[in-house]
Amino acid sequence: MGTCILKNVLLETGFEYDGDEIIRTKTGLFCVAIEDGKIKSVIPNKPKDVDAIDAKGLLMLPAFKDMHIHLDKTFYGGDWQAVKHRTGGVKGMIELEQQILPDMLKTSTDHAEKLIELLQSKGTSYARSHVNIEPTSKLQSLKNLQKALDNKKKGFGAELVAFPQHGVFYTNSAPYLKEAAQMDIDFIGGVDPYSIDGAIEKTMDFTVQLALDHNKGIDLHLHETGESGLKTVEYLIKKVNENPTLKNETFISHAFVLGRLEAAQQEAIAAQLGNAGIGIVSTIPFGRLIMPIPTLYKHNVTVMTGNDSIIDHWNTWGSGSVLQKTNVMAQLYGYATEFKLSRCLKLATGNILPLNDNGIQQWPKAGDTANVVLIDASCSAEAISRISPVKSLIHQGNIVF
Repeated sequence: MGTCILKNVLLETGFEYDGDEIIRTKTGLFCVAIEDGKIKSVIPNKPKDVDAIDAKGLLMLPAFKDMHIHLDKTFYGGDWQAVKHRTGGVKGMIELEQQILPDMLKTSTDHAEKLIELLQSKGTSYARSHVNIEPTSKLQSLKNLQKALDNKKKGFGAELVAFPQHGVFYTNSAPYLKEAAQMDIDFIGGVDPYSIDGAIEKTMDFTVQLALDHNKGIDLHLHETGESGLKTVEYLIKKVNENPTLKNETFISHAFVLGRLEAAQQEAIAAQLGNAGIGIVSTIPFGRLIMPIPTLYKHNVTVMTGNDSIIDHWNTWGSGSVLQKTNVMAQLYGYATEFKLSRCLKLATGNILPLNDNGIQQWPKAGDTANVVLIDASCSAEAISRISPVKSLIHQGNIVF
């Protein structure tokens, strides 16, 4: 664990008002001491402290978290490859993966490390990575990724989802999932149980029971936008309510069906998700599909984001920046005021904000884990609006760059 003192650190201290309207974020320069991976103290600035590292007025924010990514299967770190023409939907992609994964596994550890370095350069020090568990890779993709994470553990942390990309039963991934559940993973994953496995209840019952048996969370890929998508969401809500230990440990990734519902249905489902403690992990799609994120927030649904694929056989659009994802969200929903922009930061930080809604400083404070970024911006609202450059990353007290 690192030990250091930073001076001339810019921190948010409150809001400035014009009547009832927040027009600016107040800031000040501070001295932040870090010891044994924790923030030891936040005290008035000591600019003449020769033993302190000069942060030069850069804004300190919580380090970012990419909560939906596939570190285990990426072309990043190798030659450029655009997506090839594909047919057959997700099942067609399963066939493609069965062909290409054996070669990808030969370099997957190295490519994962390169991808981690990209995320770090964008201010991310923690990720939730889905990792393929299926008959082609068996457990090798997991083992290769765990090696990469071990090599990068000084500057990066992760939680893992055992992900049956090729279906639980469509390719008989169940035995491998059972084995993976006994290893160092955190969530049981899934993908489109109706369109891939042909049965919502059978697949979801298996997933839920496996999570319960091994004290894991659940993170389900759900791309389906029709009736089957809605029924899957409703069935998962039912199962979580029947098994309260899964509350606040269950997530639906993508959940595109929510963007296809009428407003009244969105409100009703969002309320049920909030009551069940089921979170949504969205890549913030735009264009033909706009997710009802404001409605989810209204009903206290945890919303997180991630880059999903940076460059692989699925798509090539990922920048590695969750701050960019936050910027897209702000644009989509018209979060343009100082206050609303500042609130958007929680999407990138795993729901940590320097100021609460009343402008009271709540981060950083003594005892907080020292996962921080130093960014070239005057406040978090500007950082989001301009996707300001990250100048330094500290993970558990270790200076990454």
